[in-house]
Amino acid sequence: MQAGIGFVPCIQGNVSTGCISCSLESEENCMHILTRRPAFPTSFIRGNALFYTVISRVFSRTVLALTLALATAASPAVAADYVDAIHYPSNEQGWDVFFDLEARLAGDFNDVCGDTFCEGEYSNLQALRYRCSVRQADSMMGQCVWIFAGGNAEINEATGKVVVDARTWACRTPLAPNTPLASFYSALSGNNPIDAQLPGTSTTIYQGLTDCLH
Repeated sequence: MQAGIGFVPCIQGNVSTGCISCSLESEENCMHILTRRPAFPTSFIRGNALFYTVISRVFSRTVLALTLALATAASPAVAADYVDAIHYPSNEQGWDVFFDLEARLAGDFNDVCGDTFCEGEYSNLQALRYRCSVRQADSMMGQCVWIFAGGNAEINEATGKVVVDARTWACRTPLAPNTPLASFYSALSGNNPIDAQLPGTSTTIYQGLTDCLH
């Protein structure tokens, strides 16, 4: 080991130099060694800076996503203005009464179709679905629509293909404005609801179909 250099803490004047001690006689040699002490490589510093930048961005995005999720969960659900009649006054509570009405209407349609609507271009008209909307706040009806389908099929003798002509109809029930659901059910509670006079009107569901299906 060179004179004047040792691996113990030393003090030059009043300043500690750490792990290398220097005597006054060898100050020049000591300073030469100190200036040769290894430093962190530039690539190491840059790599660590990039690592912490990436971690910071990921953390920030995670916090933002969690904040948005919590805010969405905390937001109260907005009540619908109108609901399906089968869900009035609450979920599926109108199921039985409405589907009973739909089944009776479909039976009435099948009874009259052969001599009326089914005498036209489409002889196989089928009642598919009847649906009504109700305003949740006060039970006033918005709209009722009855969906029908019919079709014809022919064979192309040259190619053997089946040529299909199919149609659907969405027929609105001629409701009076602000018809209460209870009044609607009451008016159509008897036999042959398709011919029953609708509340607040002088018309029937059948008359509404006449304009739609013909």
